[in-house]
Amino acid sequence: MAIFYKLLRILILLAISAIVLRFFIMSIIFHPYKQIEWTPNRSGYDYENVILVTSDGVKIHAWYINCEDSRGTVLFFHGNAGNLSHRGDSIRIFNSLGMSVFIVSYRGYGESEGSPSIKGVNIDALTAWSWLITERKIPPEKILVFGRSLGGAVAVELMRTARPKAAILESTFSSLADMGGFLSPIANLLVGGAWNSALTAADIDTPTLCIHSPGDEVVPYRLGKRLYEALAGEKYFLDITGDHNYGFLLSSPEYEKRLDEFFTKYYGTR
Repeated sequence: MAIFYKLLRILILLAISAIVLRFFIMSIIFHPYKQIEWTPNRSGYDYENVILVTSDGVKIHAWYINCEDSRGTVLFFHGNAGNLSHRGDSIRIFNSLGMSVFIVSYRGYGESEGSPSIKGVNIDALTAWSWLITERKIPPEKILVFGRSLGGAVAVELMRTARPKAAILESTFSSLADMGGFLSPIANLLVGGAWNSALTAADIDTPTLCIHSPGDEVVPYRLGKRLYEALAGEKYFLDITGDHNYGFLLSSPEYEKRLDEFFTKYYGTR
């Protein structure tokens, strides 16, 4: 009996340790920010404030920024920090290139309810896609899925079931476990293989533009390349310069030129 109780204590300690480690990993993955610091009307955009209700009953906040005579709609998944109000520069770029934008704050971010989790954020993404299709009546061939950083993993996961005309994955990673470096096996065990984008990419034939900077100090360039190489469909790669958060701005006008070429190829001229 003494051995039994000793083993039981060890198992309980291991279980508690796993829960603590998983909570620690989630706190690293998600950095939500609640305050809205910018709204599209401040820049003169025509936009709709949208509240979505997910399949598990969480209300999430989104904006639909309309572009007159748009050639398509960008379904925008942001990174792990801030909220939708911190993506004004990208909204400006997409809008100037003739694309409407639908951007969502994940649960726990901005004015969205709840707390972020991998499963929950995936549900949020599917809810956003469904709203565009069913409520806005936008056909899949007029939708482009865009994901930056963590949003790239969200976009890839969504494309397990959704089939947009094209996708852009910017400054993102091959898998969540790969981001753990030498701790990858432990990270993989704790997150259950979630957001293994490189594995999922082998079944995705959506035309995709991958964008990454060799100078990215947050998501290693090699992980962006690994994801690109895993994609099964038509694919393109754009090297940009600069850091993780501002490389796309530092790389203009080439960045915007390549986006325009990609949009023109799949969504027609402006």
